Amino acid sequence: MKRLLLAVAVCMAATPSFAQTKSVKTALSISKSEKANFDEARTLIKGALENAETKDQAKTWYTAGFIENQQFDAERLKQVLGQKPNDIVMYTALGEIMPYFKKALELDALPNAKGKVKPKFTKDIKSIIAANHVYYINGGAYYFDQKDYKKAYSLFKEFTDISESDLFADNEAVSKKDSTYLQIKFYSAIAATQMGESKLAIEGYEALKPHDYRTNDIYQYLCFEYEKAKDTVNFVRTLEEGAIKFPKEEYYVTSLINIYIYSNQNEKALKYINEALAQKPSAQLYDVMGRVYENGLKNNEKALECFNKALELDPAYSESLGNLGRVFYNEGAHKLEEANAISDNTQYQAALAEAKVLFEKARPYFEKALKVKPDEREYMVGLRGIYYNLDMGPEFEAIEAKLNN
Repeated sequence: MKRLLLAVAVCMAATPSFAQTKSVKTALSISKSEKANFDEARTLIKGALENAETKDQAKTWYTAGFIENQQFDAERLKQVLGQKPNDIVMYTALGEIMPYFKKALELDALPNAKGKVKPKFTKDIKSIIAANHVYYINGGAYYFDQKDYKKAYSLFKEFTDISESDLFADNEAVSKKDSTYLQIKFYSAIAATQMGESKLAIEGYEALKPHDYRTNDIYQYLCFEYEKAKDTVNFVRTLEEGAIKFPKEEYYVTSLINIYIYSNQNEKALKYINEALAQKPSAQLYDVMGRVYENGLKNNEKALECFNKALELDPAYSESLGNLGRVFYNEGAHKLEEANAISDNTQYQAALAEAKVLFEKARPYFEKALKVKPDEREYMVGLRGIYYNLDMGPEFEAIEAKLNN
């Protein structure tokens, strides 16, 4: 009696494992049938993937991937026959194949009980992956168009990962690193940018830098990502590399100029301004150079020279007109302050006269600038101070009224 009970107990203990092994076979069989019920097959394999006895078997994971591949093939066949496939079902299945197959390959490479490695599914898995390889591009493009950048990134990356896999080192059709490979590498990085995943995007762009593919775009995207990540060191490094590679591209030089101006590295700023001017003289760049000399290096003489060069290129460039007015105005205000500190009347009058000469020099520049930009408050404020100090009553009242309005 005890032996009988023991035998029954052993059978009962073995039943769950046996059931899951059978589920794997049944799921595989269902997926191969002409009118496969893929949901039923997935339900069966899900239990096997979670069962302690079957979850570590290569066949279980192979079957899970095979089911998804059969679903993908069923929808793709509709395309071949000129029918409309269900894109979501098709590309969802495609996206599910590789995670299962990767685990299956890992388990299939383990030694058996005798210590020998005898893979049963690797050859078939490689064949399926090679056949599907190009469709990861289609799936990624589909999701990219739908603005589902996470899924687009995933499928694009599967394409490039397969190309880079040692499994296909001897398969030139899959492993070739041609323009298509570089294009998909690029768009997977773009998808990462759209996802807001700076780390992934930077990894993608940096990997593309050695290749001759949309290099200018790659450098600019890298600059964007490094700036967003507040990685100033790599941001500046990439800008400097870009400025050397693309000397005619204004973006790099202009960005470097701004960085060096705001970080008070005036000599470096001047270096890049001069490089930019050598490529293409511009009123804006001369104006920027003038402000570096005026504010950074405290050299008004050089600043005035730069502002005047800007006006030689563009006589109506209001920024340089206003900047010239401001330099003379500030010098006049400084001279007036000195005059007010003088007790001797003769010396005071002489210093006051010098201040008025400087205010008079500033006046036409502010007036011209205000004609170009009639609503610019800075020019109005400058003129109000000039008219006041030059005792120009009617003009002072007019500009005061304009400011009040």
